[in-house]
Amino acid sequence: MTAPPAALVNRNKKHFLGIPAPLGYVAGVGRGATGFTTRSDIGPARDANDVSDDRHAPPSKRKKKEEEEEDDEDLNDSNYDEFSGYGGSLFSKDPYDKDDEEADMIYEEIDKRMDEKRKEYREKRLKEELERYRQERPKIQQQFSDLKRGLVAVTEDEWRNVPEVGDARNRKMRNPRAERFTPLPDSVLSRNLGGESTSSIDPSSGLMSAIPGTATQGMLTPTGDLDLRKMGQARNNLMNVKLNQVSDSVEGQTVVDPKGYLTDLQSMIPTYGGDINDIKKARLLLKSVRETNPNHPPAWIASARLEEVTGKIQAARNLIMKGCEENQQSEDLWLEAARLQPPDTAKGVIAQAVRYIPTSVRIWIRAADLESEVKAKRRVYRKALEHIPNSVRLWKAAVELEDPEDARILLSRAVECCPTSVDLWLALARLETYENARKVLNKARENIPTDRQIWVTAAKLEEANNNHHMVEKIIERAITSLSANGVEINREHWFKEAIEAEKAGSVLTCQLLIKSIMGHGVEEEDRKHTWMEDAESCASQGAYECARAIYSKALTIFPSKKSIWLRAAYFEKNHGTRESLETLLQRAVAHCPKSEVLWLMGAKSKWLAGDVPAARGILSLAFQANPNSEEIWLAAVKLESENSEYERARRLLAKARASAPTPRVMMKSAKLEWCLDNLDLALKLLDDAIKIFPDFAKLWMMKGQIEEQKGDTEKAWETYNNAIKKCPNSVPLWLMMSGLEEKRKQLTKARSVLEKARLKNPANPRLWLEAIRVEFRAGMRDIANTLMAKALQECPNSGILWAEAIFLEPRPQRKTKSVDALKRCEHDPHVLLAVSKLFWCEHKLQKCRDWFNRTVKIEPDLGDSWAYFYKFELFNGTEESQEEVKKRCIAAEPHHGELWCRVSKDINNWRLTTEHILSLVAKELPIPI
Repeated sequence: MTAPPAALVNRNKKHFLGIPAPLGYVAGVGRGATGFTTRSDIGPARDANDVSDDRHAPPSKRKKKEEEEEDDEDLNDSNYDEFSGYGGSLFSKDPYDKDDEEADMIYEEIDKRMDEKRKEYREKRLKEELERYRQERPKIQQQFSDLKRGLVAVTEDEWRNVPEVGDARNRKMRNPRAERFTPLPDSVLSRNLGGESTSSIDPSSGLMSAIPGTATQGMLTPTGDLDLRKMGQARNNLMNVKLNQVSDSVEGQTVVDPKGYLTDLQSMIPTYGGDINDIKKARLLLKSVRETNPNHPPAWIASARLEEVTGKIQAARNLIMKGCEENQQSEDLWLEAARLQPPDTAKGVIAQAVRYIPTSVRIWIRAADLESEVKAKRRVYRKALEHIPNSVRLWKAAVELEDPEDARILLSRAVECCPTSVDLWLALARLETYENARKVLNKARENIPTDRQIWVTAAKLEEANNNHHMVEKIIERAITSLSANGVEINREHWFKEAIEAEKAGSVLTCQLLIKSIMGHGVEEEDRKHTWMEDAESCASQGAYECARAIYSKALTIFPSKKSIWLRAAYFEKNHGTRESLETLLQRAVAHCPKSEVLWLMGAKSKWLAGDVPAARGILSLAFQANPNSEEIWLAAVKLESENSEYERARRLLAKARASAPTPRVMMKSAKLEWCLDNLDLALKLLDDAIKIFPDFAKLWMMKGQIEEQKGDTEKAWETYNNAIKKCPNSVPLWLMMSGLEEKRKQLTKARSVLEKARLKNPANPRLWLEAIRVEFRAGMRDIANTLMAKALQECPNSGILWAEAIFLEPRPQRKTKSVDALKRCEHDPHVLLAVSKLFWCEHKLQKCRDWFNRTVKIEPDLGDSWAYFYKFELFNGTEESQEEVKKRCIAAEPHHGELWCRVSKDINNWRLTTEHILSLVAKELPIPI
C-alpha cells in the first residue's frame, strides 16, 4: 500500500491538538458536565523533600514565584509583631526621593538627640549589667586571685626550683619511650631532594614522618605521591577563613558595639538546655489543649512559660495576651501577662485587667506594686478599696503606707467594713489613746467574742497604764468568757501568748497568764512532772519570767517538795540575781529545814558576796536544824579556812571529830594540818583515822604522799603496800604504788604492780593506760603498742584509751585512728579532746575551735578540755575569745581531768581559784605536735 500524501495528512490534523486549553476551560461544560480532577491529573504522592514541579518552569516564572514567596514570607503572621510590625520593609521596592532623604535625616537627628538624653542612664545600666555579669562569670584571673595572694609566701629558692614549662628534661622523664617526630616546613621539603626538582615526596623515602598525620606506628599509610604545593595552599586558605571569622576590625579600627556587647554575650548562652524534640512535642500538646478548650487558663499560662523558657519572650507575650482575650475573667492569666510584659506595658495590661475583674484583690495589689511612688500606690489602694471594701489584705496594705494619723482614720473605717478582722482592731487600738483604745477593744470583743488575743491585748494595755489590779480580772474574765462561747482552752497557745507578752515587756500579764492556765487540763498526779517540764521549756526559750511564775505557782501548791525548791534555786542561780536567789532560799529552808543542800547554797551565796558573818549565821541555823551533819560541819570548816580563820577551823574540826567522827571529817582535819605544813601532826591524825577507818583509801593515799614529801620513800612504799592489802579495789592506790616504783628506777616492779592491779581490777582502762605509759616513758614503743592493742580488746569502749591510741600512731595514721575512735566512742569527751588536738596539729583552726566547743559542752566538768581550749585561744584567738573561755570555765567549775587534778590537788595550790588553776594548767600543757 502506498502512503497518503503529506498535504492530506496536514489537512486532516485538528487545529487544537498540542495547544494548551484556554484559562478556566472545563471539558463538557456546554453539555452540562461538571469539572472534576482525578488521581491521574494530580500525579503520585510526593515526599516533602522531593524536588518541586517548578524545576522545569521558565526562569522568568521561577523568579517571579520566588519574589512572591519572599513577599509572603515577609508579610506572613509568623513574622508579625504587634509592637514592631512586620519583620521586613513594606516599601523597599518604592523609589527613594529627596523627601525620603530629608525625612531620614530628621529622624536621624531626633535619634541622636534622644540618644544623648539617655546616654547617662544607658552608661549606668551598662555598668551595672557588666558588674552583675562579672559576678556571675568572673574572669580566670579573678578566680585565681586568692591563690595569687598566697604566692607572697613563696621563698626565692622555691621560685628558682620551679621547673620551666617546656623543660625538655622533665618531658623526657615523663615519657621516655615515646616516639618523637619533628615536622619540617614546606620550604625545606620543596627543595631539591636528591638533586631533583620535585613537588612531591616518595613515601618510601622516609621523609613522610616529617608531616603530621601521615605516619603511623610500623608502616606508612599513603600509597602515592603527596602534592606539597596543594597542601600549602589549603593551609593558607584555612588560615584566612579562621582569621576572617575571629577578626572584627576594619582598616585597623574596632567595630564592637559597646551598647550591644552584653546583649550579644547573653544571646550566646543557651537559655534552654533540653532536647529540642521535647520542646516541639510540648508545643504540639499545649496547642492541642488550647484549641480543644480555649477557656482553660492553665493551658495558656503553660504555653507562655514554655516559650519564655526557650528564650522566645515575644512569642510568650503574644500567647498570653491572646489567652487574656479568650479568658477575660481569669485572674491568673492577667497576672501572668503583667509579669511577662515590661514595666510600662505591664501597667496597661493591669489597667485592662482591672476593667474586666474589678473585684480581684491580687490584681489591685499587683497594680500597686508596679507603681514606683508611694503617692501613686496610695491612690491605687484607695481606688481598690472603693471596689472591694471588705478585703482585709487591701486595708492592711493601704494602712502600711500611711502616716500614723491617716492610718488611724483608715483603720477606723476598716473595722467598720471588716468587723471580724482581729488584726485591724488591734492595730487601731495601738494607735488610739488609752481611753479610746479601751473602747476599741470592747467593741472588738463584742464583734469577735471567740478570740483570746483581744483579751490579752486589753490586759497588756492595763498593765502599760499601771492598772495592775485590772490585769488579773481581765485574764479571769477572758478564760470564763471564751469557755462560755465554746472556745477550747489550749495550754500551748496560752503559753505562747505569755511568752510573747514577756518579750513585749508585759511581765505581770505573762505571769498571770501562766498562773491562770498552767493547771488547766492537767491531771492531779501529773502536775509536778508537767509543770517542771513547762518551766524548763520556757527557760530554754529565754522566757525566764514565765518559768519563774511556774515555779512560784508550783511551790505554793507543793511547799514541802525539796526537788521543786532545788530546781527553783538552781534556776535563780543561773538566770536570776543574788537577791532573788537568797530570798528564795530563805523561803526554802523555812519549808524544808532538813535539806542540807538548801542551807549550804544560802551560805555559799552569802560567802561569795563577801558577807562572811551572814554565811556563819546561816550555817549556825543549819546546825540547829541538822545537828551532827557532816556536810554542814565541813562547809563551816571550809568557810573559816578560806577566810584564814585557821584556829576556828581547827576547833570546828575537833568538835566534829568528837561528835561525828566520819572518814571525811578525819581526812579534812589531816588535810588542814598538811596545808598549814604541820606534817607530823597530819601524820598522827592520819594514823588515828586509819585505825578507825582502815578501808578508806584516801587516808592511806594522803599518808603516803606526806611521807614522799618528807623524802621517806621506804615508809611510803610500806604504806602503799599495806594500803593495797586493805583496799585492793582502789585504782589510785595501785597507780601511786606503781609511780613510786618507777621513781625508784624499779621498772620491773612497776610492771608487776600494774599486772597485779589488773588481776584485782579487770577491764579497768586507767590501769591499762598507766601500763602503756610506763613502757612509753621507758622507750619501749613496740611493747606500748602491743599493750594498747590488748587494752582495746579488753576495754573496746574506753575513751581515754582511744584518745591515747590516736597519738601513739605515726602522723599519717592518726586521722584513720581518730575515725575508728569516734565510731566506738562518739560522745566521749576524751576522744573529742584528742580530735580537737589533732586538728590543732594540722593548723585547721576553725575546726579545732568547733571541736573544743563540742567537748566542753558534752562534759563541762573535764578540766583538761578547758585548759587545752584556753591554751589554744592564747595562741590563736583574740582577747575576747580568751576571756569568754575563761568565764565559761569559771561558771562550769570543773573538778576532774588528769592534768587538772594534778594541779588543783597539789597541796601548794589549795587556796587557788578556778581562774588561777586554769592559767597554771594551760601553762604546763604541751602544744600538740
